[in-house]
Amino acid sequence: QVQLVESGGGLVQAGGSLRLSCAASRSTFSSYAMGWFRQAPGKEREFVAAITWSGGNTYYGASVEGRFTISRDNAKNTVYLQMNSLKPEDTAVYSCAATTFLWSLVPGEYDYWGQGTQVTVSS
Repeated sequence: QVQLVESGGGLVQAGGSLRLSCAASRSTFSSYAMGWFRQAPGKEREFVAAITWSGGNTYYGASVEGRFTISRDNAKNTVYLQMNSLKPEDTAVYSCAATTFLWSLVPGEYDYWGQGTQVTVSS
């Protein structure tokens, strides 16, 4: 069992930045690829970014490519999502998740999920 706890969400103006963190409960964190997803009211869950267990490869959804950066620190059991040039359409609940796949953009392929953190971008 891996428990994931997100932090760092909040209210920011368009064009601003936020850094989300996701802390894992277990030292086996480095065995998992990690992903960030988001869900806005009335919309389906959307893939945001993923990173392989070593951090050597990263993947992004088209809507965030070039603005968001995913990274991880296995010594701290933590994955990060740096979000720059935020837009109102980035407003959503952001959740991190862990998978035993090399990486995935499919929510159903993730085994563990955090509770989510709200990000609100005002225009």
